[in-house]
Amino acid sequence: MFYGAIVWDPWLIVSQIVCLQCLYYLTLGLFMSILVGTRVSRMSLVYFFDFSALTISTTIGWSVIASFLLSAIAGAGFILYLIERAKKCLDFSATLYIIHLFICIVYGGWPSSFTWWIVNGTCLAVMALLGEWLCIRRELREIPITRYRSIV
Repeated sequence: MFYGAIVWDPWLIVSQIVCLQCLYYLTLGLFMSILVGTRVSRMSLVYFFDFSALTISTTIGWSVIASFLLSAIAGAGFILYLIERAKKCLDFSATLYIIHLFICIVYGGWPSSFTWWIVNGTCLAVMALLGEWLCIRRELREIPITRYRSIV
């Protein structure tokens, strides 16, 4: 085994995907409750998974879009701490949004709204690029080397 060589560990990858997905939905729920919950009488999963909730024609629709974008920014921070590798950011971001697409299909059918595709594509790009930028900044930091002198 060479120094720095990464061993393929499928359990680690699956646990990172599950953890990232859970943190993403927790953050999305937090932003939805703040931005959308104050404008509607009752929150439901429609705002999370139904493509018709993502609309630019209402204030609630814009609040849902803002919640998704803020969650993508937070997701980049989660990638920084969970994944820690710049070259894996796109993979994990795409996996998160593909899983989200499958959940949306099961919940409300195929997303036929152009706005849904634009918002989720933009969120995927924001999460992947911002996460990669944050990871690269961390990887390029200098490693502090301290010298200890023995007192003799």
